[in-house]
Amino acid sequence: MEERKPQWLKVRVQANQGKIKVERLLAKLALPTVCQAAGCPNLMECYSRKTATFLILGQVCTRRCTFCNIRKGRPERVAADEPARVAQAVAALGLKHAVITSVTRDDLPDGGADHFAKVITAIKAINPETTVEVLVPDFQGDVSALTTVVTARPTVLNHNLETIPRLYPAVRPDADYHRSLALLRQAKTVNPRIHTKSGVMVGLGENEDELVQVFKDLRAAGCEALTIGQYLAPSRHHHPVIEYVAPAQFRRYQDIGLELGFRHVAAGPFVRSSYRAAEMVRD
Repeated sequence: MEERKPQWLKVRVQANQGKIKVERLLAKLALPTVCQAAGCPNLMECYSRKTATFLILGQVCTRRCTFCNIRKGRPERVAADEPARVAQAVAALGLKHAVITSVTRDDLPDGGADHFAKVITAIKAINPETTVEVLVPDFQGDVSALTTVVTARPTVLNHNLETIPRLYPAVRPDADYHRSLALLRQAKTVNPRIHTKSGVMVGLGENEDELVQVFKDLRAAGCEALTIGQYLAPSRHHHPVIEYVAPAQFRRYQDIGLELGFRHVAAGPFVRSSYRAAEMVRD
């Protein structure tokens, strides 16, 4: 039986003009965000700051991850004009840092890598001062697909490990822990100057030793930035929350991460992979 949600995980929802402006712009350009699709608890705050994580390549995923609220099934056709629409939104919002992610598209020969590259290029063409972060799938280990994305020169290459290896069969049945680590390592091989980043959830059934080993594996792969957040089950049909981790433990994880050599660590109950992402590219 799932634990009752503690007081520190209760968010006061309050609408404001910043949120309304972002929603109207995204609707006008027919652009979904992962903030909406994944039911992110930070949606109000990020929209109020005029930021959003753009979700490209449709809204239907080919993977069966049990933690995720994004729809699964047969994906839509790739929209050729999407890169231009994302670039327009970045300009209209005046973003200094744009975050781009996608559903996993195992149905596409390159996993959507070329589309990612086109979005990066389109953003830079009309927003040359904007830094771009891409949160990518694993491309099934295809090095040429990863190279296509990295060669487009995003500032940050983010790929989430999500959880410890032991829980992959239950949480990420179509993914592979070592394949994901290899992707982060390979990104540095293609472009040693690219910033690499990853994120994990807690409360899925891991213990501290297992999680710290993930931190060490990420550092060994050259990863520089880390996000750690509380898993919140989107529904009773998803993987259950095994534990609500106390804020003090998040502070401990942050300290451990910094001691291991990560340049940036964001840890807390509401931290998500793109939460205040612009702050994590600053030295």
